[in-house]
Amino acid sequence: MQRWQKVLVSVVFGLGALLSAGISATIGWTPFFGPTARPLTDRRIEPSPARLARGEYLVRGVAGCLFCHSELDPSTRGLPIKDGRVGGGRTMTAEDMPWLTASNLTSDPETGVGNWTDDMIGRAVREGISRDGRALFPMMPYQNYRHMSDEDLASVIAYIRSLPALREEHARTAIPFPLNRLINSAPQPVEGAVPDPDVSTAEKRGAYLVTIASCAHCHTPRDDQGMPLQDLAFSGGNVLTYQGAREPMAASNLTPAPNGIPYYDEALFLEVIRTGRVREREVSDLMPWGAYRGMSDDDLKAIFAYLKTLQPFDHYVDNALPPTKCAKCKLEHGGGSRNKKS
Repeated sequence: MQRWQKVLVSVVFGLGALLSAGISATIGWTPFFGPTARPLTDRRIEPSPARLARGEYLVRGVAGCLFCHSELDPSTRGLPIKDGRVGGGRTMTAEDMPWLTASNLTSDPETGVGNWTDDMIGRAVREGISRDGRALFPMMPYQNYRHMSDEDLASVIAYIRSLPALREEHARTAIPFPLNRLINSAPQPVEGAVPDPDVSTAEKRGAYLVTIASCAHCHTPRDDQGMPLQDLAFSGGNVLTYQGAREPMAASNLTPAPNGIPYYDEALFLEVIRTGRVREREVSDLMPWGAYRGMSDDDLKAIFAYLKTLQPFDHYVDNALPPTKCAKCKLEHGGGSRNKKS
């Protein structure tokens, strides 16, 4: 081998080693080889009346599954599900993601989950793996649902199985590059049993419900890579859209900071969720109070008890003001310019 060939080989191997080390130290190899997925089991769920009732409560209320997986009626305040469209899925065009489809959850064998096993459904819900092994886009909040107890998951599966079949064909999700690669690192297998949550206090019960309801999913601002800014957890600023039917709205600050909701008491919190109003002011239904208002008083009181324990973050968000650049979250939202860099 000539000297120049030896040098070339050395350079190639050197660059390969550097590239390998760089990938290992940054995004890892999962984006190239696909998500981590556990083998499926033959677990079967018995659909008892108790499970069906609990599943309906979770799917229609707490977890808000049908808010994404059904066609909504924007002509009615609260964005209710259109008649005859429960669980039939939809493409997320209104949310400015025309490449993303929330799948048909009904028992139709061809366009729904009728041919899925119980563990396929369970793995998709809690671990973000579709029937064919693809990573689900994490707008589906499986990273929160992974904390769902085994019994609550069984209830969700039982209720989804009970949805009347709808033959609703939708375009297959086509996540743009490089997102389609990067999300492969999001799913993680749930190892072992997930016990029932500790609900010995209202705050602990509320923490579980807030996790399953994915409140932080909207109310925690995200960076330009879509990662939540935990140093501003629950402080709002993410702008939600429903094109052609609703004005864009920034999620509000839920912390007890002066520019959050320190003036809320338990009664007002329940009134807001039940009616979609803060006294005379309407709350946008892009915040899915239309789904959450079906929750019990005890659960809503527990959620409020947990919200009162949040660390207060000074982050001004006001949808009555024009969107301006925010120095804290780096997003553009109402009143953003009133925030100064910490």
